[in-house]
Amino acid sequence: MNKAIGKTGPVVALGAMSGTSLDGVDAAVLSTDGHDILSFGGSAYRAYTPQDRATIAAGFGKWSGAEVEAAAQVVEAAHLELLSGFEDVDLVGFHGQTLAHAPRLQGTLQVGDGATLANELGLPVVWDFRSADVELGGEGAPLAPFFHHACARWAKLEGPVAFLNLGGVGNLTWVDPSFDHPQEEGALLAFDTGPANAPVNDLMQSRLDLPFDEGGKIAAKGQVEQGALELFLAEPYFARIPPKSLDRNDFAEMVALVNELSDADAAATLTAMCAAGVAEAMQHCPKPPTRILVTGGGRHNPVLMQMLSVSLDCPVTPVEDVGLDGDMLEAQAFAYLAVRVVRGLPTSCPGTTGVRAAVGGGTVSLP
Repeated sequence: MNKAIGKTGPVVALGAMSGTSLDGVDAAVLSTDGHDILSFGGSAYRAYTPQDRATIAAGFGKWSGAEVEAAAQVVEAAHLELLSGFEDVDLVGFHGQTLAHAPRLQGTLQVGDGATLANELGLPVVWDFRSADVELGGEGAPLAPFFHHACARWAKLEGPVAFLNLGGVGNLTWVDPSFDHPQEEGALLAFDTGPANAPVNDLMQSRLDLPFDEGGKIAAKGQVEQGALELFLAEPYFARIPPKSLDRNDFAEMVALVNELSDADAAATLTAMCAAGVAEAMQHCPKPPTRILVTGGGRHNPVLMQMLSVSLDCPVTPVEDVGLDGDMLEAQAFAYLAVRVVRGLPTSCPGTTGVRAAVGGGTVSLP
């Protein structure tokens, strides 16, 4: 039996993440015993082609059918291409690609078959991380908070601190690293803050045939439309008590609010909406965080980072400031969670997803 499927000792795990911003697949290695981060290993990235993005995007919001099957094939092929380049790993954590997320209705759907990857790679693959949480009444997201807790302890941070992931959707993890275990009451609070890069990316794609607003250059030339921003903040989602989560397209009407604006003003307004959602999220933190560490693609946007710095009452910096890799944090998270799954440890709890009790998600497929 593969040594990862054991009881003790370190495991070298390879995690992969394909987010709703549709830039590509991240893969990263770390060594962990399921509790502590022991070391970080190599990483790699495989960009989606424009055709890949179009095929996956056609499946957004759908639960079955030809578009979903086509998206799954693209996701599996891209992951296999990237993951097969790694050697000397014991285990793979495979998140797949979220196409639809409605935890209080249909559930949650991530495409990509972990059993197929296990057979192709010749390694155990842990996948379908979210279903068990949803079945127990949880939101199924966000799932990185347990890893954020481990990161805060690895970096020897004194809390509370917050990790802000700005991918397609924004999510916040409030962490008190003085707790030994992430599932302890009071150690974590996590929830989606609102849309992040997805609306701007969609705007860039539809208007300018660009995948994203690189460096915030287009938003930097624009003015924020305050009326649209106020309508956005009137959405009932912001008043809901966390934990809470969003589908990528839950705020699709945001783009309609900026339809009449110039490219620059529309980009500036959508970027401001992301920052405003984060500012609103601060009211839900049990205590104000001493600092906010930003991960995900949004931290590369200086316009967005400036908006956050102005609107928040604590330092806002990229996670690189504490020695972490903000491009690979999500992939590392699923490497870490995969080891927790095979060790029988929980991967979510009431404070992170609203699940009724701490639960370990994930299906393990052996080659």
